[in-house]
Parts: sequence; C-alpha cells; structure tokens
Amino acid sequence: MLSAFLNCFKIPELKKKILFTLSIILVYRIGCYIPTPGVNGAVLTEWFNRSEGTIFGIMSLFSGGAISKMTIFALGIMPYISSSIIMQLLTAVFPALERLAKEGHAGYQKINQYTRYGTLVLAGVQSFFIALWLESPGAFQGMEIVNDPGWGFRVITVLTLTTGTLLLMWLGEQIQERGIGNGISLIITAGIISNAPEAIRNLFLLLSPKTAAARQIQPLTLIIMVFFLVAVIITITLITQAQRKIPVQYARRIVGRKVYGGQSTYIPLKVDTSGVIAIIFAQSILLFPATVASFIPNPGLQKFASFLLRGHWPYYLLYSLLIIFFCYFYTAIVFNPVDVSENMKKHGGFIPGVRPGTPTADFLDFVMTRITLAGAMFICIIAVMPDAIMATFKVPYLIASFFGGTGVLIIVGVMLDTMKQIESHLLMRHYDGFMKSGQLKGRR
Repeated sequence: MLSAFLNCFKIPELKKKILFTLSIILVYRIGCYIPTPGVNGAVLTEWFNRSEGTIFGIMSLFSGGAISKMTIFALGIMPYISSSIIMQLLTAVFPALERLAKEGHAGYQKINQYTRYGTLVLAGVQSFFIALWLESPGAFQGMEIVNDPGWGFRVITVLTLTTGTLLLMWLGEQIQERGIGNGISLIITAGIISNAPEAIRNLFLLLSPKTAAARQIQPLTLIIMVFFLVAVIITITLITQAQRKIPVQYARRIVGRKVYGGQSTYIPLKVDTSGVIAIIFAQSILLFPATVASFIPNPGLQKFASFLLRGHWPYYLLYSLLIIFFCYFYTAIVFNPVDVSENMKKHGGFIPGVRPGTPTADFLDFVMTRITLAGAMFICIIAVMPDAIMATFKVPYLIASFFGGTGVLIIVGVMLDTMKQIESHLLMRHYDGFMKSGQLKGRR
C-alpha cells in the first residue's frame, strides 16, 4: 500500500489533483480561524464545551469546530447538505423534478442550480437566527457573547456566515472538478479529523503519570481501546462496501446481421444505502427538544427534554427507532424497484426465476427490505457506540466519538471513495492499486 501512495506522485495528472485538493483543504482550515466581527469567541467556546448534548454539537462536528469559535465558516457545509436532501425529497414527490432528474447531465445541472439557491436561502435564515441567538444572554447562562448587539451586528453576521457557506460550497465544487474525491465530503471529513489532535491530547492527559492517583485510563485499557477502534473501522468498511448482487440476464436480439444482448450482469443492492444521513436526521429530531428547552425556561418542556437526554433508556430506544425509520425512508427515496423493473423489461432483461414486470418489482422490494434491516441495525449499533465507550471506559465524549457514531462513518466512507478514485488512476496507468487482489469499492 505504501508503494501505491508513492506511485500517486509519479503520475503528473494525479499529483496535480492531489496537491490541488490539499491546498483547498488548507484554505478551508485557515478560514476556520477567521472570527466573525463582534463575537467574543473565547466565551462562546467555553459555553460549547459544556453543551455537547445539543443540536449545536452536531453543527460543530460538521463545521470542524468553527461554530464554537463563530468563525466565517461557522455554518460549515450543513446548509448545502440540507438543501441537497430537500431536493432529493422533492424530486421523489414532484413529477416535474423527477422528469428533470432523468434528463441526464442537463437535468443534473438544473437541479444542482436549485440546490445552490436553496443553500443561499437556508444559510441566510440560519445565520439570522444565530445572530439573534448570540445576542440573547439568557441562552448562555448570562454570558455576554456579543459586544455591540443590534441590527448592525445582525446584518454583518448574516453576510459573513452566508458568504462563508457559499465559499465552502464553491471550494467543494472546485475539488469535484479539478481535484480528487467528493469535494463536499472531503471538507466535512477534514473538519472531523481536525478534532483528532485535541482528542489525542486529552487521552494522554488521562494517561499522564503525573496524575497516577487520579488516572482515569490504564495502559491496558488503552490497548483494548486501540484494538476496539481497529475492529470498528474494519467492520464499518465491510458493511459500507457490502452488496447483495441480483443476477440479471438479457435476452438475445437479432437486428439485421448483428446479435445484441445475451450477456449476464447483476444489480448491486447496497446493505447500507442511507449511510450517515439516518443518524443526522435522528439526532436532529431527538436533540431538538433539549435545544429548545435551553432557550425557553418552561418547566414542562424542560422536564420532557430531560426525559430524552443521554443516559436514559428512552433516549436510546427512540434513537434506534428513528434511525431504523430514516434508513427505510431514505432507501425508499433513492431506490425505486418499479423503475428498475421497467428499465430491465424495456431492455429485455430479467432476473432468472422471476417474471418481468410487477413480480420483479415485488422481488426487488422484498430483498431490499430485508437487507436494509441488517444495515439499519448496524447503523444503530455504531450510533450508540460513543455512549457505550463513555460509560465503559469513563472517557470524555470527544475521545469516545472517534470510536463510533457519525464521524467514523463519514471518515471511513469518504476515505474509501477517495482511495477508489486514486486507484482507478493508478490502474489506468498500469500501476498496482492499494490491494494486491480485488479492487476498492466506493459507497456508491
């Protein structure tokens, strides 16, 4: 594998793509330290360190900690992700958008333009409410976050944060066009990995010999955690790439003197179709009451919110049920067995032992329902794993988050996609890939 990495820099085109991608990521990380005018970043960071259980913790994860300092990239790329998910939902609901999506590259460009407009609207609305939230001392237990509140601060905050999100969207598209890998996913991954040095530092502080009397982690425990981390990464890799291959046979057709068809292929059905999206939806819904309760001092609302906090069994039960629901919901949106069946029938394809048309659609729906359940159960285990690590090894959430949850799923999936693209360049130039036998498979 090391020789494959070295070979990447022997191909001029691939070397240029990799260096361009790294330079864009460097620009993103520099922007995560440019503060928004009028915000006391030190006080805000202190408050965020005590607010890991709210929806702002999710936003901080996807922004690489930029929102905890309220920098120009505080919103991160989340408005673009939300706009993309909304467009996917609308495409499945409105026939006009569905027809547009089937028009090929031109339709894709049009839908992508609508997604950009949606990003602009969502970023503007979110940044305005963030400005109002920053001006409210009651939301921060009396801490003064804004030095000079008012409409001047609100306008500057909206312009700064919205422009930062649009710049991130543009940087991601530049990686997509001129770099290597998925630009948006790489930006999110870079933000998550940026928390690793702080997590490692905290881990060594817990192992420090100077505090032997109060040592929270023993060396043997650390070894167990390392083996556990390797096992989690291997398992996520296997499930991410797992497929159920449905064999498809195409009938022979004679047109003039030529024979078409007759070949065999397969339909790859992903075990984990939704990926990290199901966890994001479930966390957003489940943590929303706790976030609202922190703003509104209502006893009834606060009691209901405390009922859904981490550490209580209703939280984990509802969390798992929501993840399973959104796994099926998202799979139903992105995979339509009726369309697949009609396309196969139109081109003379059939599944051996299954009649074309409605029986084929029913068979594909039956198979997809069963394998989605396995993927959803796996996602549930990964989602609650950081909490189990916290309870078992008595470590902070920042350390436990690298042993499961949203961050690990994103990192592993994005790395697989990026390595697959690099490997395709290597094999095209007759170099060895990252694996001696077989090839890497991306999430898609």
